[in-house]
Amino acid sequence: MDSLIDPESAARVGTVVATATGEVNKRDWQRWAAAVDDHNPLWFDTDYARSHGYRDIICPPLFLQYAILGVTKLGDLRPDGSSGAVTGSLAFPRAPRRMAGGESTTFHGPAYHRDEIEMVRTIESIVEKEGRSGRFVLVTWRGEYRNQRREMIAEATMSMIARPA
Repeated sequence: MDSLIDPESAARVGTVVATATGEVNKRDWQRWAAAVDDHNPLWFDTDYARSHGYRDIICPPLFLQYAILGVTKLGDLRPDGSSGAVTGSLAFPRAPRRMAGGESTTFHGPAYHRDEIEMVRTIESIVEKEGRSGRFVLVTWRGEYRNQRREMIAEATMSMIARPA
């Protein structure tokens, strides 16, 4: 039985597939927080944030990825609705159907207004598995988010499932 993992994709394990940098801006994160109905005073109230040990209001940790990733034109999206840019555009010709497998993020420190955040995403593993509905490929990426002082702000592990058509 032929592997669902093509040699080109298998060779990319351990390689950096995406880097991106963006500035976190309090106006942007406050609009985002309001839009998702997250009114945590750490994002809005300087006195509150200082009373909790921060030097100023902080960026909501889940906003980091939005500050980093650019906007993809609608016509440039793949059929599954993603850009493919942050996943390294892995092909898997024998397993073209994609779905999210999960995401886990560990936050190490705050990001403040005008911090420059760099994200580096590396392919951690590509493995073929057998599930209840058949064979699939499980891809796992590891992302690191660091500020302009190279301090680790967050680490994220995300996965994708690729299945045969």
